[in-house]
Amino acid sequence: MDNKRSEEIAANRLKVIAPLMDTTLDKDKRQLLKEEICIQTGLSERTIRRYLNDYREKGFEGLKPQSPGRGGNSIIPEDVIQEAIALRREVPKRSITELIRILEWEGKVEPGFLRRSTLQDQLNYRGYSSRQMRTYVSSVTGARRFQKPWRNYLWQSDIKYGIYINGQPTYMVCFLDDCTRHVLHSEFYPTLDQKIVQDCFRKALLKYGAPDSVYFDNGKQFRTHWMQRACGKLGIRLLYARPYSPEGKGKQERYNQTVDSFLREAQLSKPKSLDELNQLYQVWMEECYLHKVHSALDGKSPYEAYQSDRHELRMLSSEVIADAFLACETRKVDKSGCISFMGKKYEVELGLHMIHKDVEVVYDAADISKVTIECVGMPSCTAAPLKIGSHSGERPKLPEHLEAVPAKESRLLKAAEQKYKERQTIRKTAISFTGLKPDLISGGEGNV
Repeated sequence: MDNKRSEEIAANRLKVIAPLMDTTLDKDKRQLLKEEICIQTGLSERTIRRYLNDYREKGFEGLKPQSPGRGGNSIIPEDVIQEAIALRREVPKRSITELIRILEWEGKVEPGFLRRSTLQDQLNYRGYSSRQMRTYVSSVTGARRFQKPWRNYLWQSDIKYGIYINGQPTYMVCFLDDCTRHVLHSEFYPTLDQKIVQDCFRKALLKYGAPDSVYFDNGKQFRTHWMQRACGKLGIRLLYARPYSPEGKGKQERYNQTVDSFLREAQLSKPKSLDELNQLYQVWMEECYLHKVHSALDGKSPYEAYQSDRHELRMLSSEVIADAFLACETRKVDKSGCISFMGKKYEVELGLHMIHKDVEVVYDAADISKVTIECVGMPSCTAAPLKIGSHSGERPKLPEHLEAVPAKESRLLKAAEQKYKERQTIRKTAISFTGLKPDLISGGEGNV
């Protein structure tokens, strides 16, 4: 099993046990929650307990599977797997046994051909297990205000449309502390993609350490494999709001409304660049929000509330953050030893030995001037943007395991000669008169 798949499984396991790591739960509530998780996921209580113990002892690494999986290799035809996926998508709660029964009754497969474990493995690999398909169980709750007990217990984040600069739109990203309403980091960006969330998240982590959990909506900029991997690496619980339930992110929504007053003023100032807009925004945020008394903070400002909280911050080193923020994508090396990445050609250091092979591109989204290439059976190497020179590249050297081996004789001709002798022997002994009496050979009719 490759590292990317292993980290994906660990992130899914962390998502399952995340609610049980709430330190405010008492023993009875924790047990009830554990039983609900077992019912929803189909996992045993022993498995949940093992996940928790592994995470406490080894962190995110402890949740990775210890034995290699079967991955994408399967004896099941691809069309049968797609039929099973279609059945699972129709009714996500269908069991593996029911899927197999339907496929057999419809004549898609012969009875007994499919094994439960094999089909389950393939559905897990493609992200269609019952647990992966099942969404959070919606429950009716009162729309009451809530506030977490200490700073960095929960961070909320959102994206808001800004004003136009030189005819181009801008987008604000903000990370807000739930307990103190303190803005951990916020700025405007020129594009709307997951990179702006990554950049804002990184800057907030560097300034204020890691939170216990983060809470996002279901936007595609937040619900990414990268976010799962980063939060898992840093020991942060990743939570998402229920669809069409904006009340769950009320504090962030309220701050967005406050920012509307800044946007009205910024529209009058007519900033000529994004840097100028962010400079105006930082001044406004300091003077008109962070140091302004908040009605929900007992006469304190968000800045005072955050700084006076006695809960210890969990600071992270830049190396740990850099490792957690690495992204990973799959590419195929072309015949020239290069890959296509981020709209550019990258020359792989050992590319001539990886021609036509699938490789993993591990990179830092903040710096793609050089990326790391990982390929099964070969050492890791780097890749950098291709520089086209005046001469063509050298022809790759034939690997040692593909070089011709000297032969003393032709094994084909030797085997053919042996086969020829066997065939001649069979022909000669096909009709034999050995052992017959002479009179019978001469055709004596008297003995007939």
